[in-house]
Amino acid sequence: MRSCGNPFALGTGLWDPSHRFETSWLLSPWLLFACRFLIGIYALVTRLFLIGYTCTHDGDGCTQAKQSFSYFTILTFWGIACYFLVAAFHTFFYALRGRSPLESFPRFLQALHSLFYTTIVTYPFLVTIVYWVVLFRGPWFDTEIEGWSNVTQHGLNSAFALFEIFIPRTEPMLWIHLLWVLIMLAAYLGLAYLTYATQGFYVYSFLDPTPNGRGMVAAYAFGILAAILIIFCIVYGLIWVRKWFTEKKLGMDGKFAHQRNSRPVEMSVRPKGGRGDVGMV
Repeated sequence: MRSCGNPFALGTGLWDPSHRFETSWLLSPWLLFACRFLIGIYALVTRLFLIGYTCTHDGDGCTQAKQSFSYFTILTFWGIACYFLVAAFHTFFYALRGRSPLESFPRFLQALHSLFYTTIVTYPFLVTIVYWVVLFRGPWFDTEIEGWSNVTQHGLNSAFALFEIFIPRTEPMLWIHLLWVLIMLAAYLGLAYLTYATQGFYVYSFLDPTPNGRGMVAAYAFGILAAILIIFCIVYGLIWVRKWFTEKKLGMDGKFAHQRNSRPVEMSVRPKGGRGDVGMV
């Protein structure tokens, strides 16, 4: 049940009483843990490998590696690595003992975890669209490493997001999350221009007003704004449809730890609260 009061309130009800963040309608908790852990490790190793490869194969490679932390693509991919490893951690303990450490976290951290989830199922699609539609001009990459790197960070990132949309039992995001998603994008825009002011380069060519003109830069900014609004609404709808179809139509309430003969709290008695009683989450 979602609060109708202050959208920024953190709430006082039970947090995620049926463990939607740690369970799936399709996979057992152990399989969900394994998938999340493998995705997280793959993303983490990808970034670490690319940093090492860039430093050792280019003359100014280490400088480029440092500059990569100014790119939205890279920051988002680091976020994917961190999210999946954190989600795997909580899923592991839920599978092991039927309780997630997330349950005992302060409500503010629970709120941040839910917001973290929202960024993971929205930002990767924005990265993929902007890269392949706006930035990529072809021809295909000269080396296999470049091809693999770009397909992973601008293609598989969205596949990882789709996994989190369709496989876990998560609820649709709260609409207040859209505000935070926009705030973080605005903050990144500030970081992009701070990078230019301090390091002398634009992380993305369409942010440079010299060849494009300020009007074109503004047009790109509003285009990205429109894209994230559309992405958020589509993802919200996909999660809602997945939840409705799997639980209402297929009757697949979920696969739970240590609950072979019992139904989860949320399915039997719906207490006030749950994930939705947290305004920020």
